[in-house]
Amino acid sequence: MKFNLKNIIKAFFFMAAVMAQVKCSSSSDPVENPPVDPPVTPPVVVANDVDFWLTKGNQSALLEKQTVKLGFGTTANAYANIEVNAAQKYQTVDGFGYTLTGGSVDVINQLNATKRTALLQELFGNGENSIGVSYIRISIGASDLNATPFTYNDLAAGETDLNLDKFSLEKDKNLIAMLKEILAINPKILILATPWSAPIWMKDVASFKGGKLKAEYYNVYAKYFVKYIQQMKAEGITIDAVTPQNEPLHDGNNPSMYMSATDQANFIKNSLGPAFKTANLNVKIIAYDHNCDNPNYPKTILADADAFPFVDGSAFHLYAGDISALTNVYNSYPTKNVYFTEQWTSSDGQFGGDLKWHLRNVIIGSMRNYSKNALEWNLANNASFGPHTDGGCNMCKGAITITSGDSFERNVAYYIIAHASKFVPMGSTRIESNSGGSLQNVAFITPSGSKVLIVENDGSATETFNIKFNGKWVTTSLEAGSVGTYTWK
Repeated sequence: MKFNLKNIIKAFFFMAAVMAQVKCSSSSDPVENPPVDPPVTPPVVVANDVDFWLTKGNQSALLEKQTVKLGFGTTANAYANIEVNAAQKYQTVDGFGYTLTGGSVDVINQLNATKRTALLQELFGNGENSIGVSYIRISIGASDLNATPFTYNDLAAGETDLNLDKFSLEKDKNLIAMLKEILAINPKILILATPWSAPIWMKDVASFKGGKLKAEYYNVYAKYFVKYIQQMKAEGITIDAVTPQNEPLHDGNNPSMYMSATDQANFIKNSLGPAFKTANLNVKIIAYDHNCDNPNYPKTILADADAFPFVDGSAFHLYAGDISALTNVYNSYPTKNVYFTEQWTSSDGQFGGDLKWHLRNVIIGSMRNYSKNALEWNLANNASFGPHTDGGCNMCKGAITITSGDSFERNVAYYIIAHASKFVPMGSTRIESNSGGSLQNVAFITPSGSKVLIVENDGSATETFNIKFNGKWVTTSLEAGSVGTYTWK
């Protein structure tokens, strides 16, 4: 057969055209052009600008760092704003903490060496797993949360010791040893010291409980303070401040001592202040140290022109009254400081209720009312809420319960303080933040420039809100009864 090249080429193109027609006719796609896949949208990456730690009233989160990413932006929404303004500054903060009672020392010392060291590091260190307690209160002699009452100059009935030759810190040797360990962890921690009672021989009753300091012993008792401070210093322990008397209007505790405002003013101006000056002691004298229902007590002392120069400020508890009493006194004497030095949690209290009340009042409330510190009461006790004196508090729940030689529990007061102490170090400054409705809050700037906002949802429903700073905001939410601490650079 003879092949013609031209015919072969024609046949090839004819077959190609037929095949193309068959392919098109078999397709169900009515679109003339083949489909094009839509472009792939890359996922939105949200930068995390704000770290967030959460405690819930139902204890399902306990100072737990949240994984949610909170990035500052400007997308409008209808939520309420908590606006933080670092340009408006208020008081500088000395710290947050507890009272290290003699009973606390006793029970912490019941832990084995490994657990004991770990607990002290957790409480007073500044590592990732520590809460950074920066301020502690101790008793001069025994408080009611020692096993027994004592002072540093206890004598037989009828004896006196005007030169304090028998003064001794021996009964507090375990407390002193623990303070040295704490100072090794945090050498900058501030220590406030407070007596529950003068030595019995200086009082008008032969009892640790109640009675008054006799006027004839004012100067001797002032020397007692001086000797205490000097001997603690010799042990390597610096006392930053003292109050003349714990709860001077409550003389029913064991130990305790009544001291009226006029008596305290006289003691400060005629004895304690001059004794500190003569001994060249740079130790603050803080007046009152009792409830917010009697702001006139510290005002009486500060109104005394001779007492005024010796007094650094006033200290408060909140077993009665309103936390606004601190502002009341501060506004009357704005050159003098205010402090919040004690609030207990009860053995019959509920975690959720205590968390809300104490965050609202002790942490946020005291700070928004110019306090330089905020202290819960007892650091640690055993499962029976001891030790305590005969007649001392038998319902005071420590921040820590020591349950055995190798275990302990963290109670609500631990988290109340930790939400501030872990994030707001000594030397931080309170800054402006608007507060209203259910979202109680307070803000700070730290010495390193970080911003800290503590928020407590005091309402009965979850609240979503914005944290606004420098014209941008992040949106977050808190369940009812929850507390959040937010930090950013």
